[in-house]
Amino acid sequence: MSNAGTSIPELSRQAGEGGAQAAAPKPVGEAPLLAVQDLAKHYPVRRGLILARQVGTVRAVDGVSFTLNRGETLALVGESGCGKSTTARLVLRLIEPSAGHIAIEGEDITRLSGAALRRLRRRAQIIFQDPYASLNPRLSVGDAIAEPMVVHGIGNAATRAARVRELLGLVGLAAYHADRYPHEFSGGQRQRIGIARALAVQPELVVCDEPVSALDVSIQAQVVNLLKELQARFGLAYLFIAHDLAVVKHMADRVAVMYLGRIVEIAEKRALFAAPRHPYTRALLAAIPHPDPGRRGKVTPLGGDVPSPMAIPPGCRFHTRCPHAAEICRQQEPPALEVAPGHLAACHFAATLPPADMAVGGGLSPRAAQRLALFAAGRRGG
Repeated sequence: MSNAGTSIPELSRQAGEGGAQAAAPKPVGEAPLLAVQDLAKHYPVRRGLILARQVGTVRAVDGVSFTLNRGETLALVGESGCGKSTTARLVLRLIEPSAGHIAIEGEDITRLSGAALRRLRRRAQIIFQDPYASLNPRLSVGDAIAEPMVVHGIGNAATRAARVRELLGLVGLAAYHADRYPHEFSGGQRQRIGIARALAVQPELVVCDEPVSALDVSIQAQVVNLLKELQARFGLAYLFIAHDLAVVKHMADRVAVMYLGRIVEIAEKRALFAAPRHPYTRALLAAIPHPDPGRRGKVTPLGGDVPSPMAIPPGCRFHTRCPHAAEICRQQEPPALEVAPGHLAACHFAATLPPADMAVGGGLSPRAAQRLALFAAGRRGG
């Protein structure tokens, strides 16, 4: 950001002018804020204490590609161990990729180091899953929020203190909370502190790594609505990782479904929930209980276990659990087919599978419906 010399509170007022308005749509031809191409992370598995030899490779992320525009939320969903959090950390260069490219506004950041990498850190921040483990228990809340500004050399002691007070107000806390320590707060309050810390350096991209999964339902609604409000106010882009499809349905603009280190389907949220084209996506949606126990869907629940990322099956990596698998699925890895504008599915039969009755997947359990009602009430001020 090119506002050198402007005070931190003044910058924040400029960013918030006009109130909570949605970010402007991306002009035609403008590069996406984030572009990930063929991203991979492989971990060698070695055996032996002295002369250790490599006996295998864990392919945690194995060729992931997607884009993210300014002001947009892309959700990454999938079973535990599918590579969502690893992808998030790769995007931020918290861990180094084995292959692939990560570009922010067209600039490849995979080779950055030193001062150039530090400038990237200011543009992209993360909110972690565990709001307690992510905070240093020996730092006061004010020092924790100010620490990113100190690292990046932003402002002086007085302007940083003013910025801390402003951020605490933005996330629903009081200025006097700056002098307290993490153990003095509830889980929801600690996550608000984590959000304030992520916003301290005015990033453009925020990675949300399951930011509400450790919180109670009512607190989840408050935090999710806070994230939505901050996004509208500052034009933030979110890479949002979640297990809870009710949260995803409320939060996301587009949804990417991951399985065994790869994205198997990606689409606009409404299209994906209404007409999923990959059998794995259908199974995930079908796993959501329907409030009417007598109503049956046509989607067969998944059987079997997720294969080991050390021994990924040949061909389609989902064929060992897929009810539609054929011989071609066991031999050839499917390409990502565009079944509708902006809707891609990596399945040999994505264009020919019969429409799924998503009454089960589309309907939400009473608990999930309660979440959505809480989210909506929070946005109305209820």
